[in-house]
Amino acid sequence: MSSDLLYSDVEDDLRAAVRGLLTDRCAPAGVLAQVGTGAPYDGALWRTLAQEVGLAGLLVPEKLGGQGASAREAAVVLEELGGFVAPVPFLGSAVLATSVLLAAGTEEADAVAARLAEGTEPAALAVPLPTAPGADFPTTVRADAEGLLTGGVTSVADGSAAGVLLLPALGPDGPELYEVRADAAGVEVRVPVPLDLTRPIADITFAGAAGRRLAGPGSAAAALRSALLTGAGLLASEQLGVAQWCLDETVRYLKERHQFGRAVGSFQSLKHRLADLWLELVQARAAARNAADALARGDREAAVAVAVAQAFCAPVAVRAAEECVQLHGGIGMTWEHPAHLYLKRAKADEIALGTPGRHRAALAALVDLAPAG
Repeated sequence: MSSDLLYSDVEDDLRAAVRGLLTDRCAPAGVLAQVGTGAPYDGALWRTLAQEVGLAGLLVPEKLGGQGASAREAAVVLEELGGFVAPVPFLGSAVLATSVLLAAGTEEADAVAARLAEGTEPAALAVPLPTAPGADFPTTVRADAEGLLTGGVTSVADGSAAGVLLLPALGPDGPELYEVRADAAGVEVRVPVPLDLTRPIADITFAGAAGRRLAGPGSAAAALRSALLTGAGLLASEQLGVAQWCLDETVRYLKERHQFGRAVGSFQSLKHRLADLWLELVQARAAARNAADALARGDREAAVAVAVAQAFCAPVAVRAAEECVQLHGGIGMTWEHPAHLYLKRAKADEIALGTPGRHRAALAALVDLAPAG
């Protein structure tokens, strides 16, 4: 079955609902004010999105109390969230954490997924954010026979907002997946200064913390691989949203900004730069949509689609953000303009869940392409 890159009516309706809420509650000036307070997340906005809109359980099946949506709908949400650099833990909780639970396929994991679908508290998948699909199972945390966890994980996306940590750990019999309360005894969460002010990371240490095993050696490693693949594929849609906002905002500004009695946007050299960026963005949209569609259909070539999307979309988002800053001139370099938030998100996303180079190498192996030279 071939990919369907067009947005469905349901996806358009979902986009309209999310965009309308974000327009009212997450304007760039508000995001700047939010990060300026030192509180990286907008808790009220997340509660509205998670509970009233139902985004916390978007990927959770209806039988577990969720919305029963697919990766296509999640991609639309991430595209909108990226366009607003919304400071909410959707990627960490509703995508990565939820995906690992659903892929685990155990009654214990399903029960946690059903709880997350209620939207009362977010969760985080406790792996370093740069971890790429296909990476070796992490060994920095170990579990003993009683489920006591020792070790640490750095750079956990949305870890500082999570009430529940889903922790891959090496147990006595091999890879396992545990549920740990973030406020449990023996758990320490530290928040370093992040590059992306709207998606902070956390360094988490475990000193004999009690965990509840959700999956054992038979499914834990495969569940983690599945979650990372889903996260990387859907992250491309967030990068698309970042790039789209940067292009739209730059075009708007260049139409309004005048120099020598003419709109700056009428200068031919700037037209060419924007046209080149628009072409890249169109291609990025196709790659991101293809990845989301392949994940939604469970396509056996989904790993190829995800590698293509990440290898292409990440650099496009960075380039769009850089052009946005540069073509805004002096105001684009200031803290008061939101362009720096988009540049930081684009740069952080470029290393999240695998760098473009890592995904190109993965793609080469997937399609049996020998390295040059």
